[in-house]
Order: sequence, then C-alpha cells, then structure tokens
Amino acid sequence: MNSNVKGMFSMANKISVAGESSVNPKEWDVRPGGMLVQKRDSSSNQSSVLVPTIGVRVKYGSTYHEIRISSQASFGELKKMLADHTGLHPLDQKLTYKKKERDSKAYLDVARVKDGSKIVLVEDIASKERRCLEMLKNTKMEKSSKSLSQIRLEVDKFAEQVKALETTVSRGGKVQLKDVNNLTGLLMTSLVKLDELAVIGDLRLQKRMLEREVQNHIETLDAMKLQNKMPRNNGDKIPAKQHEHSMGKGPITTQNEQMQENQKSLTAQMPMLQQQQRQSESVVFTTKWEIFD
Repeated sequence: MNSNVKGMFSMANKISVAGESSVNPKEWDVRPGGMLVQKRDSSSNQSSVLVPTIGVRVKYGSTYHEIRISSQASFGELKKMLADHTGLHPLDQKLTYKKKERDSKAYLDVARVKDGSKIVLVEDIASKERRCLEMLKNTKMEKSSKSLSQIRLEVDKFAEQVKALETTVSRGGKVQLKDVNNLTGLLMTSLVKLDELAVIGDLRLQKRMLEREVQNHIETLDAMKLQNKMPRNNGDKIPAKQHEHSMGKGPITTQNEQMQENQKSLTAQMPMLQQQQRQSESVVFTTKWEIFD
C-alpha cells in the first residue's frame, strides 16, 4: 500500500511538472482502506456549506407547535426545544414520525424529516414514573447520607470523651460514675438513631461500620465501670466485716451456733431417753407354750 501511495504522489508531481494539472501532495489524505482523498478544511467547510433550517409541525394533544430546527439535528434536540413549549421533560416525551417512534439519538435528515413534516408528541407515562422513582430514590439517599454524616460527627465527639476517660484510668486516676453513665446514654441514643435510619446502596456498609464503632465505645465504658469498682493499690481497703464475709467466715460462725443449739437439745432429752431404755430392759419375753391334749 505504501508503494501505491508513493506512486500516486509521484504521478501527481509528474502531472504538475507537465503542466496538465497542479496537485499538491500535502492537500491529500490516505484513508485506512488505502483510498487517497483530498483533505478537508473544517473552517472553510463551515463558512462555505450552510446547514438548512426546516420547520416542523409537532402535534401535542389538540395543539400544534411550529418548530424551526436544523435539518441535521437529532430528535433529542427537538425534544429539548419542545420542553419549552409544552412543559414536558425531554425524558417524558415520545415522538412519532410516519407511525414509528423515533429514538432521541436518531437524526432528522436520516429519518427524512423535511420542511413542513408532521410529528406527533405524546407523554411517556412509564418513563415519567421511572424518572420520578429515580428522583425519590436520589432524594432519599441524599437525606440518609446527610443524617448519617450528622450522627458520624456526634460519635466522633463522644469518641474523644471516651478516649479522655481511658487516659485518666490508665494513669491510675478515678473517673466519676456519673460521667460514664451520661456518656453511655449519649452513645445509646446515637445507636437508636442508627437503627431507625433507613439506608440503601453503599450507605449500608457505612451504617454497619458506625454501629460497630458505637458498640465498641459502649463496651469500653462498661469495662471502665467494672475497673472503677475494683480496689486500688493506693491504700483502699475493703471493710473488715465485708472481708470476713467474702472469705467465708460468716457462714462458719453461724454453723457453730447451730451445733451448740443441737447439743443443748440433746442434753435436755437425755433423761427421757434413759428412762425409756430402762423400761425396755425390765420387760422379759418368755417362750413357754401351753400344750393341749
């Protein structure tokens, strides 16, 4: 193919030298198929070639609309112009030309729309419903995203307070139980907000991660309560009675008292038992049988 192109260029040069024609190789272009065509200047084409404007009659209901539009425009561009006249959204329009629905990407000249052609416009109810549902879905997602962001800011503030309490406990300090309870209540409120928040799409993952984070903060505060109740190494001691009770000495003392009472009751019953024993010893059993003839 290169040899053919070079041959064509050389032939053009020879013809130019011979004076039969003047051909400049720079003005020619080679297409992928090997065809040699003359280059086009877009600026010169725009100035020299004028695209004709046509007038179409669009019927919408019982009303006709006269629209002036370029013959090389698309049906989608025509829908945009009709939106100003009819108030219908371009996506809610259905254009029919020659008893055939036309796609928005199709061109008027390709469909052979001419000056004075008649086009019928009807409202696309199904498309309108889909567009309204999509708008409601987007509005709901924006609202949910905004609510989730607000809860995220609240949880971040609470996380800083939890971290401050953890720092106090790790340094051997003691936190106020009231502060821990208040912070736990605020985190529980955030958890309830997250549970009531309805999300869709990618927001579900963000919601689950935030719920897990709030639960971790609540568990940290619960562990902090237990650690706050435990005795410290700084001299805090458990009361003696409580210590004895926890060591099991309380129940042992009660058992000793019970044994002493049982011994007293046995001592009081001893004379009666001895008397019964004597009566049983005075009774003599004989084995003499009376025989009859």
